[in-house]
Amino acid sequence: MATHADAHEIDDGLRSILLSDDNFWPAEPKSIRETGLNSSFIEHLICKYLATTGSSSGRSIAESLCLSFSILGELFDSLRTRQIVVHAGAAPFNDYYYALTDHGRSRATAYLGESGYGGPAPVPLMDYVLSVEAQAITFVAPKYAQLAEAFRDISVEPKLFASLGPAINSGAGMFLYGAPGNGKSTLARRLTVCFGQKIWIPQALLEGGQIIKLYDAAYHHIVEEDDGTLLRCQDHDCRWLQIWRPTVVVGGELTMDDLEIHHNPQSNVSEAPLQMKSNCGCLLLDDFGRQRIAPNELLNRWIVPLECRHDFLTLANGKKIKVPFEQLIIFSTNLEPEDLVDEAFLRRIPYKIEVGDPGVEEFHFLFKLYCATFDCEYRKDVVNYLIDTHYRSQNRAMRRCHPRDLLMQVRNYCRYNDLEMEIRPEYFDCVVESYFAMVLKGKAKRGN
Repeated sequence: MATHADAHEIDDGLRSILLSDDNFWPAEPKSIRETGLNSSFIEHLICKYLATTGSSSGRSIAESLCLSFSILGELFDSLRTRQIVVHAGAAPFNDYYYALTDHGRSRATAYLGESGYGGPAPVPLMDYVLSVEAQAITFVAPKYAQLAEAFRDISVEPKLFASLGPAINSGAGMFLYGAPGNGKSTLARRLTVCFGQKIWIPQALLEGGQIIKLYDAAYHHIVEEDDGTLLRCQDHDCRWLQIWRPTVVVGGELTMDDLEIHHNPQSNVSEAPLQMKSNCGCLLLDDFGRQRIAPNELLNRWIVPLECRHDFLTLANGKKIKVPFEQLIIFSTNLEPEDLVDEAFLRRIPYKIEVGDPGVEEFHFLFKLYCATFDCEYRKDVVNYLIDTHYRSQNRAMRRCHPRDLLMQVRNYCRYNDLEMEIRPEYFDCVVESYFAMVLKGKAKRGN
């Protein structure tokens, strides 16, 4: 793995060698030099760890820093020679317990004042840049089979399926628009699966003396081995985690601050923005147009990254850094794209796909699908009654969420009345009134 070369300056021939077989594997470093970090930085991490634990074995320290015990031996000896740490006892497997001296505690306090970070050793930013380029979705060209596998257990009409294929294959952004309740968010979440399953990400980054935390358990789900354990560290550099390709979903809570590096002045540790956390995966802006920031303000922020596939961020010390912008961005909205943004931005989002209402045949299919989920018999005649009585006669639009929601209402009705779960016309008559009356009925009649 290249560590210090600027990834954007590596020629195509060398990159094809480095990234052969479309794989990226973070090899375990065999020396301090191969970590891309200097000895002083790692010593700071060791002292801060001991300041919080009191004493610990060398192997436990190495495990906490996600570095090999074998490469830390010289550092332990150096710290002991300079009377920063002492042996607090013998540990198994030719190891020792280490503790800080008074001098070491003074140093650790000073180090913690400079930065409160005490997690896994970070990875140099350029290593991360190279890893994103190796694993970016733009190098993957999903075909029909991958798309069909991703959508195998949900209903997607053939026309929509045909439109999604080229859009996903391009790796470019897209608008999914249409009435609420038709599965735009569900579709968007499934798209990430089309690009392969697993990628590697570092837990934290280092650039310009600043630490940026990248791993976020809310979005990054670690791949486990078949027996439920994590991958063995001797197989790879443990500063990196193998995760399923991320899908980062944000809604109306999104602010401009979420798109910049967030710095905590108390700990002097930074947090990566959402677009970095979604690299090599999918970033879904759900309910676009209803955020607390104006659509044009958001889109102007991303006009250059969408064009150039990289972003510029500012560290706490004022340094500008260039980071990859390599994810499938999906704007899911109930509004017309033309009503939200201007032509210049629409040109940079080449695919605008309408997710329309289901037809009668698909509506029946969805009921059949969800009846199996709710463990009740699907009855075509009862669904026809529902359509004729509560949709056609009321000029009410069908939505893909309705079968699931109505069956849930029926289940609750049956539970309360101590009845067997089944679909009957009179049950639908009861639940439809409460489901549609205030929320959807008026909008449906206006043709929304």
